[in-house]
Amino acid sequence: MRTGLGQAGVLLRRLEDLLLSLLLTAMILLATGQILLRNLSDYSLAWGDPSLRLMVLWLTLLGAMVATRDHHHIRIDLFSRYLPERAVRRVRRLTDGFSALVCVLLAWHAARFVLFEYEAGSRFLDLLPLWPFQLIMPLGFAVIALRLLISSLSGYRRGDG
Repeated sequence: MRTGLGQAGVLLRRLEDLLLSLLLTAMILLATGQILLRNLSDYSLAWGDPSLRLMVLWLTLLGAMVATRDHHHIRIDLFSRYLPERAVRRVRRLTDGFSALVCVLLAWHAARFVLFEYEAGSRFLDLLPLWPFQLIMPLGFAVIALRLLISSLSGYRRGDG
C-alpha cells in the first residue's frame, strides 16, 4: 500500500511523462505543418515559429527534470569505473550537492529574468504576457535542484544511475 506522498510521486511522474509526450507530439506536428505550408503554398503560421521556440524551452527543461528524476542526467564521470562503490557514492553525493547549488543559482536568476519580463510587459505574439510561458525556467531548475539535493543527501548505489 502506498503512502500519500508515494501516490503524489507517482502522479507527478505520470504528469511529467504525459506533458513531455504531448509537447513532443505537438512540436513535431507544428514543425511538420510549418514546413509543408512553406514548401507547398509559400505560407506559414505567424504564431508557429515563436510557439516552437517556447516549446523547445519547455521540452528541454521538462526533459532535464525527468532525466534528473531517473538519474539519467549527463555526468562527467572519469573515475567511477576505477573507484570502489563506496567512494563512487561519496563522489556522486558531492557532485550532486554541487550541481544542486548551481541549479539553485540558475533558478534564482531565471526567476529574476521572468520578473524582469513581467515588469517590462513583454508580450507573446502581441497578445499574451510572456512571463507565464517562461515560468518553466525557475520552476524547472528548482525541481532539478531539489532532486539533486535529495540525491546528495540520501545517496544511491552504482546501479541506480
